[in-house]
Amino acid sequence: MKKLFTTLLTSLVFTSSISQEISVEPFGVGGVNITTEITHAGDDRVFMARKSGAIRVTDSEGVTINNTFLNISSFVNNLGEMGLLGLAFAPDYQETGKFYVHYNDLDGKSVIARYTVSEDPNQANPDGTILLTIENSSIGHKGGTIRFGPDGYLWISIGDDGDWENGQNIHTLKGKILRIDVSGDSYTIPPDNPFVGIEAEDEIWAYGLRNPWKFSFNHETEEIWIGDVGSIHFEEINRSSTNEPGVNYGWNCYEGNHQYPNSGCDGTEEITFPYSFYEYGNGRCSIIGGYVYRGAGMPSLIGKYIFADYCSGEIGWIDDDANLIFTPTGLDAIFSVGEDFYGNLYVASINRVYKIIDETMGVEDQNKVNISIYPNPTKDFVNITSNKAIDEISIYTMDGKLIQTLKGNTTQIDISNFSNGIYIMTIQSGDIMKTQKIIKK
Repeated sequence: MKKLFTTLLTSLVFTSSISQEISVEPFGVGGVNITTEITHAGDDRVFMARKSGAIRVTDSEGVTINNTFLNISSFVNNLGEMGLLGLAFAPDYQETGKFYVHYNDLDGKSVIARYTVSEDPNQANPDGTILLTIENSSIGHKGGTIRFGPDGYLWISIGDDGDWENGQNIHTLKGKILRIDVSGDSYTIPPDNPFVGIEAEDEIWAYGLRNPWKFSFNHETEEIWIGDVGSIHFEEINRSSTNEPGVNYGWNCYEGNHQYPNSGCDGTEEITFPYSFYEYGNGRCSIIGGYVYRGAGMPSLIGKYIFADYCSGEIGWIDDDANLIFTPTGLDAIFSVGEDFYGNLYVASINRVYKIIDETMGVEDQNKVNISIYPNPTKDFVNITSNKAIDEISIYTMDGKLIQTLKGNTTQIDISNFSNGIYIMTIQSGDIMKTQKIIKK
């Protein structure tokens, strides 16, 4: 069975462009190497991992405490998409001082290693312990995030290493979310990992991913959110329960909910399609996964998943109906989205980190977009009413084939010649794209 997380509604209300609502302000010093991770250690300090191999620590105002909390640059390969990519502090860091890094070594291998803090809380011990290594054959698609899940295990994102067949291959760790137990001296396999006891890699928790550069957890709902960088058409936002093992997110059978050309998939695979996705265009080309916002500074965004796009430099979010909303930041590029202890969010651009701030505190009623789609289900016509102009409507079959595109302010669509079944309609209005199902009877 193919699963599609798309809300079925007959009346849609969603917010228009948020360019008036949030902004960014410089955080800390500029002129630093590309920042790949921004996180915390359970207190008000902010830790920033640099692609070159060093970790900087600042106070909550961005004032540098130590420019090299840890420096492993002498054995980090930062060519292409490689480098020091991930940083995670153990849930019991305040007691054990243990933290973990994800980097590429001089041979290009993906490495998960454990380090400890010294007697100085702002300085790590220089020697670490390598726990896991993965051979690579390219300088791209390395994934890179490591996070401790609600279950206390270490979750790891690994890209497909540029080989699109790796996503569906459960005999390789590439193109996967891994889940391991690092509570001992070496790592072990959680007994409920989905491929334990069968001919596959035991570390795998989920598969079917291309380049899951950033993922995070919503600990309140025990969900994982994954931004998976697309290939030629679509950027994916995947969402699933952390209690659901063995999820297949579809790559390389599908990109978005569209069947990928020449994938070799036979259509019998059980796929969990993205919660949402967006197309290339308008300068967008590469999703940077983010967080479900739980801070206090932007009340209207609490509970919303906030992410970014590398190429456009935009910040986006998803509302409760899976609407995608984008706002420009004026930044040339965004490499990472991070979070501090208080739930404040940050983005890393070229040579600088910025804090996301609320500019206007709320959206006025006149900025609301109200769209009604009816009847749904329907036998022949679908009527569309809106208080704002609609730029484009596209209709797809459930296997991702585009069957109709209408540009301009369309008010009625004739689907009488469609076969009975379920279709996907995407509606573009300014910076908003809505995806929903329509049923032809």
